[in-house]
Amino acid sequence: MNFIEELRWRGMLHDMTPGTEEQLTKEMTAGYIGFDPTASSLHIGNLATIMLLVHFQRAGHKPFALVGGATGMIGDPSGRSTERDYLSEETLRRNQEGIRAQLTRFLDFESGANAAEMVNNYDWFKNMTFLDFLREAGQHLTVNYMVAKDSVKKRLETGLSFMEFSYQLLQGYDFYWLYKNKGVRLQMGGSDQWGNITTGTELIRRKDSGQADPQEDHLAFALTTPLITKSDGTKFGKSAGGNVWLDSKMTSPYQFYQFWLNATDDDSPRLIRVFTLLSREEIEELERQHAEAPHLRILQKALAQDVTIRVHGQAGFDLAVKASEVLYGKATLETLQQIQADEFEVIFEGVPQTELTAEDLEQAQNLTDLLSVATRGEVYASKGEARRAISQNAVSINKNKVSDPAASVPTEWLQGRYLLVSKGKKNHLLKKV
Repeated sequence: MNFIEELRWRGMLHDMTPGTEEQLTKEMTAGYIGFDPTASSLHIGNLATIMLLVHFQRAGHKPFALVGGATGMIGDPSGRSTERDYLSEETLRRNQEGIRAQLTRFLDFESGANAAEMVNNYDWFKNMTFLDFLREAGQHLTVNYMVAKDSVKKRLETGLSFMEFSYQLLQGYDFYWLYKNKGVRLQMGGSDQWGNITTGTELIRRKDSGQADPQEDHLAFALTTPLITKSDGTKFGKSAGGNVWLDSKMTSPYQFYQFWLNATDDDSPRLIRVFTLLSREEIEELERQHAEAPHLRILQKALAQDVTIRVHGQAGFDLAVKASEVLYGKATLETLQQIQADEFEVIFEGVPQTELTAEDLEQAQNLTDLLSVATRGEVYASKGEARRAISQNAVSINKNKVSDPAASVPTEWLQGRYLLVSKGKKNHLLKKV
């Protein structure tokens, strides 16, 4: 597998320094991507760069994942108009561990010569004094060179602290340290990181030009992937609730699956190339099938399945599909009865819920009362509204249609404590306290 060719057909190659392709064709090369621990989980915006490392390793090269314990204390100014919030060391350590665990799902750390490795830049910065750093990195790059970077120029009008201004020097020194101590020749990242990455290649060139092999045209290399945006130009990776995280506690497998399933027809061809490991032939066949029957959403289903399984495992995917069937599909009462107790809260996370006390239930003389008075208007605002909806066959209880407003309150509750009320395509869960 040719790494650069793989990136080209997938639309994942934005820019690279001269000689990069030749270097990668010549021999197994070590390359890295950095991840700042600004949260306890990575999100799907990070997933595009993770996929760079995945393809890099599949092509026979050696990937390094750098968790920025040191740079995370400052924050990258790239793409930002304001300074990041300062995080405590305790928070950073917790975030580092979360990211470390997530990266092990994607990379093979036991594959021999090209086994992935994980490093933390705090390990080489923690004992370095400020004066040491100025001598090691600061003297080799001019202020003119640093100010010319887009990440700096865009912030000069709104203000940029010296702390953030120094970020590119820190990242550049990361590359130099990995080059000297781990034999890393390539740094990769999103296209917004080009300035920071090339600071590293320049620092390596200036510090080691006298020690270079005369046969080598370049000491270090840079490669970036395009930032993922939607077809309408808006930022990719956000849902109505904010970031879509890789941690199931922050974004449930169901919510994660639904995000990909709801991709537009315009966006899906690019997303399935960037975020899955499906081959070119497999993707083109899926696109052909999708074009013949767009309403079946074949492309979106294949995308959602592949990414959800790799992030949350087969069990997470199965639960997401089950939740989708329950909330939006053709699930039956039998399907609901098969849901395990520990799955209930996961499946119905985000669905409006109303708790009912024994007193609430005693006051409900019939179904109309249950859906209006007992729920304090949270399902239907009034008895009249509830009565009309039931009479018009617009209400289901546990996936069974109800049509009699005077019907008795159901006695068989799911798991002994839940009733699923479906109002057309909207769901509401009633729960006994």
